[in-house]
Amino acid sequence: MSDRPKVSIIIPFYNCEYVNQAIESALNQTYQHIEIIVVDDGSSMHKQLIDPYLPLVKYVYKRNGGTATALNRGVGLATGEFIAWLSSDDLFLPDKIAKQVSHMKHSGADLVYTNFSLIDENNVVFREHVGTRLKTRLAFLKHLQNNCPINGSTVLVKKALFEKTGMFNPKLKYTQDYDMWMRMARYARIESMEETLLYYRKHRKMGSVVHSDEQQNEIASLKKRYERMLDELIIEEQRRILET
Repeated sequence: MSDRPKVSIIIPFYNCEYVNQAIESALNQTYQHIEIIVVDDGSSMHKQLIDPYLPLVKYVYKRNGGTATALNRGVGLATGEFIAWLSSDDLFLPDKIAKQVSHMKHSGADLVYTNFSLIDENNVVFREHVGTRLKTRLAFLKHLQNNCPINGSTVLVKKALFEKTGMFNPKLKYTQDYDMWMRMARYARIESMEETLLYYRKHRKMGSVVHSDEQQNEIASLKKRYERMLDELIIEEQRRILET
């Protein structure tokens, strides 16, 4: 890892009325060695909100294909050593990237995720520190068996890790993040930070609300697909603990 690693912040965008606020939160990071890549996934609305930032961000338009395809395009364009993902309706706190880079330098982790708080349509915080912090690899693997412990917008991950795991699965419309963390669990040292460094927006138009049934079907399918792999990783980690 270099002394001052470059971070690529990828913002997938599709008809989101909050995208300008997301971009502002990325631009306002105290850690300055960043690039911001806005991937427009075939939007027909709210594109004018991006216009004032075009000199400051990389903007790419693509045909609509879903969040996974937008993330994949962003990762492919990224020139940073680290990748951060910011959903277009969420907000980074100003020192998010700086604190995560520092944590990764000192811990040697491949991926770090953080706590987060919930905001409404008007940026009012209505629940604080709602993330799941799992302090050991064993606890993390066991939690993965039941549900996704990571909010994707809280993640900072080494770009090189995608060479081992492959890219986000475009066939998954709502759980591409859960699938990715399961695959990364095989190869990566994953750590959590207790501090809240993201505001996660809850609103009526968000995908997990509009498409909740489809999301649950994908979750059930993923649990079945990775059941054996997670069982093996848990046994391997339990054996390692006993031997130390």
